[in-house]
Amino acid sequence: MFTGLVAGMGIVTRLAKNGGQMRLSVRALFPMPDIVLGESIAVSGVCLTVESSEENAFGAYASAETLSTTTLGTLGLGARVNLERALAVGDRLGGHLVSGHVDCIVRVEGLVPDGESMRHTIAFPREFGPLVVAKGSVCLDGVSLTVNQCGPDWLTVNIIPGTQAQTTLSSWTRGRAVNMETDLIGKYAARMMEPYGVAARPSAITEDFLREHGF
Repeated sequence: MFTGLVAGMGIVTRLAKNGGQMRLSVRALFPMPDIVLGESIAVSGVCLTVESSEENAFGAYASAETLSTTTLGTLGLGARVNLERALAVGDRLGGHLVSGHVDCIVRVEGLVPDGESMRHTIAFPREFGPLVVAKGSVCLDGVSLTVNQCGPDWLTVNIIPGTQAQTTLSSWTRGRAVNMETDLIGKYAARMMEPYGVAARPSAITEDFLREHGF
């Protein structure tokens, strides 16, 4: 389990692809001591298991399923990735509950300055629309972000200066492919309603609806 609070960035130092699978090595660009075999590390939002480790570096395996639903397969040597170690019991939960199980690949459709922040518009597959809510949480490339506004297949987020400095989000450009994980609690709630014939769907209560009815 993670929180979406990225500790810093790492650099891909080795890639070995074989039959749709991949092994990679990553060197952290910040102190990352005592990495142990078998621990989970989120690499740009993707939970990977450590297979080998040394000071500030680790190796991991990505299956064909992982590569089919994430951007890890597009990484090249020297690429920068966001890193977060698994949440320890007793740690502050400063972001939101993140599993590291990416739902889909999305794309940056627009970016504009917004004060000291950058406001990004993200396009995603329509089937995930019911799991994205305004002022809710979403995880993009491993970073916990608050959804400003959203529609059936788009959302906007603000990237604050601190996040720009600590993560790869400062390098986002229009058309960039990004890993997205929707809210974990929302997914379980939607799944539990299925036996009752209640499909997840966008709420009819919108800002325009409330304004029209005097709120």
